[in-house]
Amino acid sequence: MATHRFTPTAYHNVIGSLPPALHIADGDTVVTETLDAAGYDKEGVQRASGPNPMNGPIFVEGAERGDSLKVEILGMVPTRDTGFTRSVVAGNVVDPEDVRTLPPSDKVIWQIDREALSTRLSAPVAGLESFVLPLSPMIGCFGVAPSLGQAISTATSGEFGGNMDYRLLAPGTTIWFPVSAPGALFFLGDCHAVQGDGEIVGTGIETTFEVTVRLSVEKKKIIWPRGETADDIFTIGNARPLDQALQHATSEMLRWLASDYGLDKTAASHLLGQVVRYDVGNVFDPAYTMACRVSKTWLEGR
Repeated sequence: MATHRFTPTAYHNVIGSLPPALHIADGDTVVTETLDAAGYDKEGVQRASGPNPMNGPIFVEGAERGDSLKVEILGMVPTRDTGFTRSVVAGNVVDPEDVRTLPPSDKVIWQIDREALSTRLSAPVAGLESFVLPLSPMIGCFGVAPSLGQAISTATSGEFGGNMDYRLLAPGTTIWFPVSAPGALFFLGDCHAVQGDGEIVGTGIETTFEVTVRLSVEKKKIIWPRGETADDIFTIGNARPLDQALQHATSEMLRWLASDYGLDKTAASHLLGQVVRYDVGNVFDPAYTMACRVSKTWLEGR
């Protein structure tokens, strides 16, 4: 199994069946540097336009429609000393009568300490003078070519992945995407230094990273993305309204508990009814993201 250092010569604002920028073997590792969500590189030079320019696509030998692409997030190293966010929560996350009272949302710069692995606002904000956050890197937007040959904006998400902004998509996590095109055609970008649930200001702390992933093909059919951390398994649904995203994620979890853990719908319902956790990935973009998560504690011995 080889390791490839992938330096893109072009970036994409859609995820789709585009000509591959790199061919790799099943199980190979890729190291690549991303742009931020606005298209700026680690030197602050704009290399592409937003939203969320993607590296790729990467063609994985042996991946066929109906397979799953296993993506192991092995590492994320920040490559810049600044990031940015918006300054005010989005209008769709507050009561309608409160929207008119929100101040203008401006671009705000954050300082990133790559030695201390922390970040703080560059300009002081009253009440947050000592507000320092530990870095918690995550990938905001990644996935594989969707079915039917569509090219779908990196502003949104679907069964193929995309702009999910779920904070558990981080180093140490493995995620599986349903393959709908030969080679899977994997895209990656839009990395965040920190982000709360929902991406409710419209950004995480957007910056640049060196990202290391291992890409493998599994002969297993799934419908929506599945993931695993050291502690949990989770499934992801992307849709609007939010309840539809929750439905997609729950149905995929029921399928997973049946196929891999031997639980029929009654047993799985008893389990989920008492131990499931639902996480909000994104409530800013055209499609919202919900994750259905179960602790591995409840699945031991299965």
